[in-house]
Amino acid sequence: MDEALCTDDTLLDGRIKLRQPARGYRAAIDPIFLAASLPAAARHALELGCGAGAASLCALARLQDIAIVGVEIDAASAELARFNADANGFAPRFRVETDDFRGFAETGFDLVFANPPFLPARRSTLSSDPHKRRSNHEGDADLADWIDAALRAVRDGGTLVFVQRADRLDDMLAGLRGRAGDCVVFPLWPRADTPAKRVLVRARKGIATPLRLAAGLVLHEADGRYTAAADAVLRGCQGLALD
Repeated sequence: MDEALCTDDTLLDGRIKLRQPARGYRAAIDPIFLAASLPAAARHALELGCGAGAASLCALARLQDIAIVGVEIDAASAELARFNADANGFAPRFRVETDDFRGFAETGFDLVFANPPFLPARRSTLSSDPHKRRSNHEGDADLADWIDAALRAVRDGGTLVFVQRADRLDDMLAGLRGRAGDCVVFPLWPRADTPAKRVLVRARKGIATPLRLAAGLVLHEADGRYTAAADAVLRGCQGLALD
């Protein structure tokens, strides 16, 4: 992507350099919390729809023994992810494939994670920006396709982790039902007295353990400042224990 169309930003209190599009989809806090929730034991991981690489880069900074394959259908975004991998010294551990995740054939990963588009195409106003539309709105691939692809790619007993809107939780659980268990739902509360807008969902393929609802994390104090716990995650000082 043309350098003039990008901005150079940082994540995790400056530990991660991120070049990303100046317009369209830009990484916010969701990929940081997704990366913070990944299990430390993971070694061979796949990110579906990696974009410019924000979540994978944060995961690579936190988990020293993990190697990640990122799949991204948009060639310009995939190019940025490769640039960012090299700029942060992660190229040996972060391979980016330009591909439609629905046709990606590699399997046997012990971890698959994703930040799928939040908005169903038929129930939302589409963005006029094609990159933002692809990132935020479902197109030909819906949430069930993302779940199906993750389950195909992960090994038996392996872990799936998604970040999603709280009002899509029923769709998430329907896609996992009978196929993955040991499911943990971890709400991200905007404030202590406000309904959750985001959830992290972790499950394991072929495991039958019942679902658990975690206490979750409150993101903001009443005055709008990040809570100490949320700030520690955003600065890369600690991960998220979903249990």
